[in-house]
Amino acid sequence: MLDIRNIVKQYADHRALDDVSMFIPKGKIFGLLGPNGAGKTSLIRIINQITAPDSGSIFFDGEPLSPKHVERIGYLPEERGLYKKMQIGEQMIYLAQLKGLSKEESKQRLKYWFERLQIESWWDKKVEDLSKGMQQKVQFVATVLHEPDLIILDEPFSGFDPVNAQIIQEEILALNKKGATIIYSTHRMESVEALCDNIALIHKSRKILDGSVRDIKEAYRNQTYTISYDPLQAGDPIPQQEELYEIIKHEQGVEQNLTIRIQEGKSLNDVLLFLIPQVQVHQIFEIIPSMHDIFIDKVTLNN
Repeated sequence: MLDIRNIVKQYADHRALDDVSMFIPKGKIFGLLGPNGAGKTSLIRIINQITAPDSGSIFFDGEPLSPKHVERIGYLPEERGLYKKMQIGEQMIYLAQLKGLSKEESKQRLKYWFERLQIESWWDKKVEDLSKGMQQKVQFVATVLHEPDLIILDEPFSGFDPVNAQIIQEEILALNKKGATIIYSTHRMESVEALCDNIALIHKSRKILDGSVRDIKEAYRNQTYTISYDPLQAGDPIPQQEELYEIIKHEQGVEQNLTIRIQEGKSLNDVLLFLIPQVQVHQIFEIIPSMHDIFIDKVTLNN
């Protein structure tokens, strides 16, 4: 859907984007990740043609990005932009018409979304009368009402309680299932693994990691396991073998839990051959780094 090539953006003495390239596959949910100030919003503004890059290019669905593509994009900015004194229904119709819908078509689609999100009673309310989370629901509707091919969501769960965050997450997944490509921009990792197919991580204006979530997590597997066991005899010491594994943590309770990292060149089978004569093994869990762990690791290494 988007082919982003060598984007550079400079603001006075601050370089917001430094030779950033990435490929956003059609029909996928793409996580645009990074700490605050990394350059995510600068890139989103360029995609939306709010600002222009100093150099580099973007291709939208195989064509050079141009003003005609604006109607195929839905954008939920982190800084919300509703008119506080305007009635919600009237405002939604106005925003839908800006995206090319007729007044009648706007009303029909709004009826569907207001019923779906259970906000029918808000039609005549003013935005200033709504809580932050309620305003967020309204702005989400404005973002997707024209059924865009590309939906850009900048911190979409900000201001939501857990129940409404789950509702919006389900709607995002449903829109993607219908064919929409979604860019999900965030510095919070909790929902990345649940939502995203692919990610790119930006830090200090440069891309430092990208790929499919599955491939990235696979690459970060580090031979770490938790083994639940009982000693064959009460009081037996923890089995140690530094040539085979490093002990990360040892928890003692009803069962003993031993967290280890297997040494390079050794395997889980090697560890089990050593342990089984000494302990009663009950369960083994591989500990695969989460996207949160990978985020922290990459950002720390690139500070």
